Amino acid sequence: MSTSSGLNLFNWRDPKIKTLHITWFAFFLTFVVWFSHAPLLVFIKEAFDLSSQQVKALLILNVALTIPARIIIGMLVDKFGPRSIFSALLLISSGICLGFATADSYESLALFRFLLGFVGAGFVIGIRMVGEWFPARQVGLAEGIYGGWGNFGSAAGAMTLPTIALAFGGEDGWRYALGLTGVIAGLYGLFYYRVARNTPKDSTYFKPKKSGGLEVTSKKDLYFYLLMNIPMYLALAALAYKLSPAGVQLLSSDTTYLLWGVLVLLFAVQTRQIWHVNKEHLQQGVPELEKYQFKQVAILNLAYFVTFGSELAVVSMLPLFFLETFAGLDAVQAGLLASGFAFMNLVSRPTGGHFSDSLGRRRSLMFLIGGLAVGYLVLSQINSGWWISVAVLATMACSFFVQAGEGAVFAVVPLVKRRMTGQIAGMTGAYGNVGAVTYLTALSFVDYSSFFLIIAASAGLVFFACAFLDEPRGKIAEVLPDGTVQLISVE
Repeated sequence: MSTSSGLNLFNWRDPKIKTLHITWFAFFLTFVVWFSHAPLLVFIKEAFDLSSQQVKALLILNVALTIPARIIIGMLVDKFGPRSIFSALLLISSGICLGFATADSYESLALFRFLLGFVGAGFVIGIRMVGEWFPARQVGLAEGIYGGWGNFGSAAGAMTLPTIALAFGGEDGWRYALGLTGVIAGLYGLFYYRVARNTPKDSTYFKPKKSGGLEVTSKKDLYFYLLMNIPMYLALAALAYKLSPAGVQLLSSDTTYLLWGVLVLLFAVQTRQIWHVNKEHLQQGVPELEKYQFKQVAILNLAYFVTFGSELAVVSMLPLFFLETFAGLDAVQAGLLASGFAFMNLVSRPTGGHFSDSLGRRRSLMFLIGGLAVGYLVLSQINSGWWISVAVLATMACSFFVQAGEGAVFAVVPLVKRRMTGQIAGMTGAYGNVGAVTYLTALSFVDYSSFFLIIAASAGLVFFACAFLDEPRGKIAEVLPDGTVQLISVE
């Protein structure tokens, strides 16, 4: 399989192609593990006699830890390298997955589900790895293949795990299916550590000068950075509210208030750490060659907010939307019709990355987010009078723009500042989850049509924000430990 960008995906003798394949599969496994509970919820609900509120709590817990995890993992990747961090994440998540599979109470189920939210940060790791191995003219397509094929892990799990559970048989079949995913993830973690390498031969792996936050290059950008951190804490506060007595009643009022207090404290600690990371070099002045604009990161964050954020939100509500909109459908049929949205990932993300490589970064992102806005505008008009086939085609067309937009976002991420690619990818990825929390919170107050209109309106605003994205040009500078400046092409 050869692409128009000159990537021969069957050429395993090419080290960068081998690295791409072993890395997208590592990401694929993290998504199988992360969403493994969803297709098995029927069995889990029956085994523990769970109420619908308890099931909803498990779904919320599944994404709660992913927002801070993506930030933390991004920092660790930049400091220690993707090879070690991806291997460690797979091994740790393997143990947590086995814990979830052997849980004997709702409390332990909830705890392990919460901890498994950490595996959702695996996506960030491969962004840095792929960015290290591919030149700028191919990085968009390579990142798109990585993201699109890896993201398919959730759909692959949904298609196979119930069958595996039934094949094992008995009332514990679901446990064996979950446990098997954990074992495979752990074994692959060992394999990945043995086979993967952080960089091509004779290349330098650039690390941040200090850990604990992004290095910015002006005081204005420092304040901008601190401002962009606030929505992540608000999203976590909203998740805590959903688990409170006012939501699914997993937490008491006192525990909810305590969590809110902890979030305020964490924000203060992070703000102090960011100042510590940036204080010295901002006071001394940053050489012109090393400067970058934080607005690039902020725009990518917002773009992923409306692309991946809307995807996560829509995938979770679309089966119910079809079920309630069209008479005569059963739950299985509605689920199959809705699955088209996620299936598009296999081709959409790589296509978005390819557009970015060949047609320009900013132009591609604006085109795809504009298409996304129109797509959701069309979805807002779907009602029971539509032919089901037309409604499905409309959702699949919309999903193309959504997921191609995701590919276009991460075609730019590795080109902003090489030594901080992990942290930039982590923050951008976290904003995807912030978007999902925001849109699902909105859905709890409005009808389906208004929900789609809200996404379309927010995408329209981000479309205009993307006009301010600077096209990566020329070279970015990184400094070797001995002070030598190395220039990396981003064209």
